Amino acid sequence: MQYIVDFCSPLIAGSGMTITDNKDFFIQSEETKINYSAEVIEGNILHIIPHYLLFEKCIKKQETECFVFENQKAFFKTNGDFPFDIFAAIFYLMSRYEEYLPHEKDAYGRFAHTHSIAGKEGFLHLPLVNIWLQELVKTLQQKFTNYTPPNLSFSFVPTYDIDEAFSFRYKSFWRNAGGATKDFLRGKWKKINLRLQVLRQQINDPYHSFDWIDALNKKYQLQPVYFFLVAKNRSRFDKNISPHKKAMQEILKAHCEKYKVGIHPSWQSGDDESLLQEELQVLESIGNQKITHSRQHYIRFTLPETYRTLLAAGITFDFSMGYGSINGFRASVASPFYWYDLEKEESTALLLYPFCVMDANSFYEENLTASAAVAEMKKYLQAVKNVNGCFISIWHNTFLGTDAVFAGWREAYEDLVKEAVGA
Repeated sequence: MQYIVDFCSPLIAGSGMTITDNKDFFIQSEETKINYSAEVIEGNILHIIPHYLLFEKCIKKQETECFVFENQKAFFKTNGDFPFDIFAAIFYLMSRYEEYLPHEKDAYGRFAHTHSIAGKEGFLHLPLVNIWLQELVKTLQQKFTNYTPPNLSFSFVPTYDIDEAFSFRYKSFWRNAGGATKDFLRGKWKKINLRLQVLRQQINDPYHSFDWIDALNKKYQLQPVYFFLVAKNRSRFDKNISPHKKAMQEILKAHCEKYKVGIHPSWQSGDDESLLQEELQVLESIGNQKITHSRQHYIRFTLPETYRTLLAAGITFDFSMGYGSINGFRASVASPFYWYDLEKEESTALLLYPFCVMDANSFYEENLTASAAVAEMKKYLQAVKNVNGCFISIWHNTFLGTDAVFAGWREAYEDLVKEAVGA
């Protein structure tokens, strides 16, 4: 209960909310009042009848039958002045309660969006928590003349994942030879020629888009967060060049000097927790700073284990709350929130920044063109603007480079940025 009140306070009260079980104190108070109990209390009071969720000590399958409220889906229906227990419903979505229940994982070992209530009920595209809170604010305004809603503002946090800094350069002879052989067998003569030109340093590597991104950040006064993959060993899903190579270290140092930088834990670290600590030490040593930000590679995480591992490693800001299979709002919210460890029944110091769009989802999972992808992303952007939330996007340097496969994507991204900053 305290956790949800702490989250809701700045969104509906501004100055904060006080919880009390002292009935006399509650009745005598002249503040805006919400009676969150089954008991009816006379007076100018907003009555929300509780669902039992916030008072349970166990994790079990919940009845989440949806109904329509103000043209949106809602669940945990009760009687009272507000037609459902908004606090319990918010907790269910933000705690990712359903991810603690038995479920079949996708091909990457992740919780599949198709198992979520948002996916099943068709509200994955909406920051429903923020929308519900807007409706609560409207109800409070109608009921209390002394109630003043907080003045919220929209924000935009662009983020970049650096999974593979280079397509050809600085990779071993054998990696390039193997790649060239595959291209030869497939008749990809243009790619063979491109590889040779890059290796001869006649043209820039197609994935090296850092200068272009820098110029964009400066042009629109962006304050981005970069997440670097610094795996010691290469694997099927970890393809970046070694962080011990001079070229990679120069990139890391340059970005640590100018931007907020976080760790992009390798796929391998998901199977061996000790690797996360090693990768953090490497990144901190090169960047000469403490790393507190993180985003999971392939958005691969399991609750509560992954977040506990991050906290133990000193991570306090995580940007993984979203899906690696589809764009949308995984926790149905467009505001940062602290992770609640449902098994331990406690709020934690890990602040989650939920993203809702990613270039790779649009390209690989939804098979969209650059223009169609940004058109969809703009709908998410508008949905976040409508609730004065925080819009977080994920883009990769590979999409913003000069590879013909991603032709048109850097222009599409700048179009999205212009819309986000109101340029």
